[in-house]
Amino acid sequence: MATATTAPRYWWNWRFLTGAIFILSSIVMAAVLIRKYEGCKKSRRERRKNQRETVGSLYEDEAWRTSFKVIHPAWLLAYRIAAFVVLLALIITNFILDGAVIVFFYTQWTFCLVTIYFAIGISLSIYGCYKYRNRVGDDAADYVRDEEEGTYIAPTLGENEDTFNTSKSFTDEECPSRKAAGVYVYIFQVIYQMCGGAVVLTDVVFWSLLYPNLDSEYDELDFIMASMHSFNLGLLLGDTILNGMRFPMFRISYFVLWTGLFVIFQWIIHGCIDMWWPYPFLDLSSNYAPLWYLGVGVAHIPCYGAYALIIRMKQFWFSRSFPKSFQGER
Repeated sequence: MATATTAPRYWWNWRFLTGAIFILSSIVMAAVLIRKYEGCKKSRRERRKNQRETVGSLYEDEAWRTSFKVIHPAWLLAYRIAAFVVLLALIITNFILDGAVIVFFYTQWTFCLVTIYFAIGISLSIYGCYKYRNRVGDDAADYVRDEEEGTYIAPTLGENEDTFNTSKSFTDEECPSRKAAGVYVYIFQVIYQMCGGAVVLTDVVFWSLLYPNLDSEYDELDFIMASMHSFNLGLLLGDTILNGMRFPMFRISYFVLWTGLFVIFQWIIHGCIDMWWPYPFLDLSSNYAPLWYLGVGVAHIPCYGAYALIIRMKQFWFSRSFPKSFQGER
């Protein structure tokens, strides 16, 4: 007979101790990475003052501008609205059919996170369309005014030197006039990168480990289950193609924290209530449990790396195929 998850002997053993050490050490290392590369507010202000860009730098317009100059930000807004509606409809349907039990699954956690990403993206894209319209209007007005006045002021030698020195630190698109991102945009960027790794992990685990071993508990692969393991990745990839956001590797730390939070949540729930595990490899009664925890934990690296590779390939191909129009990171 299986030991109840609420029994002390279920937890006080070498299997749980090994898993706890692995989870907690991963969380600590993730926190160290965040501390090192995100830095404190004071250091960020100093970098802005000195016009220096770091691996964690982010600009406000990255949240709403598109990959190409010829594509209006309104198209990205329209896509995000459509994606949000589809994802919200699926999660509501899933809740109606299965009830509150869905909160125990990592898939639904990730699916909700992707939905939140698109919800925040909609608000930022609306703001971006407003900023884009005003910027285009101001540029057009300045151009007409200069044409009417027939004036042109050539830069002085000193100005040329300043321009040359500035170009060492900024590209044509990343100039000092661009506004640094605020907290809201940073949160959006972090969620984006968490989603990138999480959707790959959920789909890999489901299609490679869980789907081949579906039993009577699941009966069969229904439409909702198949959609959740298809639309989350597909819709996020569509947004990735359209947006101009970067994807620094150090933010895998947030992805690790996300999964660590889910595992700790499961431990707390099972420590209080004797219930089934949503995923067999989380069950600590097996002697292979530490290996499963280690395997899934290590899988975070290739899953996150796979999404980062997709973005690198996008940047490489777009920047060479459309050098004048592409405005993402090169």
